[in-house]
Amino acid sequence: MRHGGGGGAAVGPFVTEKTTMLIVGLALSLFGIGFFFWLLFTLAAYALPFFAGVNVFLAAFHSGAGVIGSIVVGVLAGGATLAIGQIVFATVRIPIIRALIALLYAAPAAVAGYYATLGLSKIGVPSETWRVIFAVVGSTVVGGTAWARMWAIVPPPYERGTSEHSVSVPMIGVVRNG
Repeated sequence: MRHGGGGGAAVGPFVTEKTTMLIVGLALSLFGIGFFFWLLFTLAAYALPFFAGVNVFLAAFHSGAGVIGSIVVGVLAGGATLAIGQIVFATVRIPIIRALIALLYAAPAAVAGYYATLGLSKIGVPSETWRVIFAVVGSTVVGGTAWARMWAIVPPPYERGTSEHSVSVPMIGVVRNG
């Protein structure tokens, strides 16, 4: 007669507590970095209004306006910078001036992208040269995203001879002589 419960080896859990925490930690880290980059690219077009609002806030605070008054003035200045830029961008029809306005909004976004990428690359890249290379690439990508978002905000300029209600009908099989 046998005693002792089967005599086989004890089977433990396949995933231990340490392994679970490692997997969860890696997944949440990737989610957090992804969220940070999504936020960076989404808010890139608003770097200039934010910069203007912060500068006006600091100027108002240091001139004695108080915390609440400085916040109100800073938010109004940032909102006005955004609104004026979008209105001017939408009303100006000369492509060179529109490009300069988009560049004015994209340049602070590129600077923010440079420093954000440089800060993130300091986490895992030991070489200073590679950190700067990553930061320049990040700056280019974020600045380009802000540039594209600025152009996407407003429809293309109005062309002479068309109206918003006109329909373009393709003329298939029609040949023009001359």
